[in-house]
Amino acid sequence: MPFSFELQAKSSETDARAGLIQTARGQVQTPAFMPVGTAATVKGMTTDEVQDLGSNLIVCNTYHLMLRPGEGLVQDLGGLHPFMHWSGLILTDSGGYQAFSLAQTRKLEPGGVRFRSHIDGTEYFLTPQRSMEIQCALNSDIVMVLDECTPYPVTAAEARQSMELSLNWEQVSLQHFHELNQNSNKGLFCIVQGSVYSDLRLECYQKLREWDEAKDGQGFAGFAMGGLAIGEPQELTREVVATVTPQLPADKPRYLMGMGYPEDLVEGVAAGSDMFDCVLPTRNGRNGQLFTSRGELNIRNARYARDERPIDPDCPCTTCRNYSRAYLRHLFQAKEILAARLGTYHNLAYYLRLMESLREAIIQDRFNAFKKDFYEQRSQGID
Repeated sequence: MPFSFELQAKSSETDARAGLIQTARGQVQTPAFMPVGTAATVKGMTTDEVQDLGSNLIVCNTYHLMLRPGEGLVQDLGGLHPFMHWSGLILTDSGGYQAFSLAQTRKLEPGGVRFRSHIDGTEYFLTPQRSMEIQCALNSDIVMVLDECTPYPVTAAEARQSMELSLNWEQVSLQHFHELNQNSNKGLFCIVQGSVYSDLRLECYQKLREWDEAKDGQGFAGFAMGGLAIGEPQELTREVVATVTPQLPADKPRYLMGMGYPEDLVEGVAAGSDMFDCVLPTRNGRNGQLFTSRGELNIRNARYARDERPIDPDCPCTTCRNYSRAYLRHLFQAKEILAARLGTYHNLAYYLRLMESLREAIIQDRFNAFKKDFYEQRSQGID
């Protein structure tokens, strides 16, 4: 079965929509949150636990897997799915964001980015062609083009230069991906760049759309928005998302990269985004910040030392059903491994349940009522 997207419902009040991604390996209902499995693992979780929570699509990191254990080893062992015992879908990023985060040791060139490994200092030159080859060796289901993540703050002229570099790399990515994957069931997603300048992003999108249409079915399987939530004011982020996202193709999935907090997900869905990923639920879960329907709870606070209640009385997850705030605080204070596991499990359960609720609200055409209730609950704060 080739990669496809079916739009199943749309809010009459907002741009929110519900859909279904179909692939040869399985399907994903949208809106969807993708847990981050950086080094072929969602930290602290088994793949069975992640799937039991309702996730069927995770993100793995091209940069980290290229360095360790190496895409060749993963390919020899059958690809990422058997390597990490994951039967769902895998999206691999291109390595562009990691190159951005290595600003002190990277050098941008017209043909790619040169950087040194954070592990042993070995120099690498990551090109669009190389990124496609690595991701195909990993055998992911959704492949991302190589782009440059524009830093912030940035002038309009600098943002344009960065956007044009990304477009050059994306064109090469598109060509090489289809050379490697003739008659493939994989999907290639492009990335709309342009920093906080909506006019640049719309210009970038128009060029990508032209290439997509010219390929007549051999273009892009989805459109992503990258380079946001990297230090710009939240109001700018939301303005760009609300302006650009509804313009993206209605017949393909829209991926808002690296977002974010629960409010970001709700606002992103309202703007018409379908897919999200972020390290927040897992990273914060390992460090004692737990997400609830009434806001974030720092379980290390002394006020929870004798609190017999669950993290979130409204949450049906295993952590909330079986463990008190007092016990969880004890685990974190004692630096027990179980603390990170239970915190991560709960946070992922919260995020995935939120996405299910958003989808249900769209299908029932009561998105604004859901959004109003969501913010009212969070305004009450943790008791």
